[in-house]
Amino acid sequence: MRDEAEIREQYEYLQEQLDSEEMRHEGVRQLFSHYKRALGWVLEEEHM
Repeated sequence: MRDEAEIREQYEYLQEQLDSEEMRHEGVRQLFSHYKRALGWVLEEEHM
């Protein structure tokens, strides 16, 4: 399993990608949004 620092790094990378102007295609934005949400759930569960 990946460590917390690696997961946080990927989460921050995805956030930057979602905010970039190149991410205009709605399907791609939705895919990243779902992935970002899943990473958030993993982080929350590990801290419970």
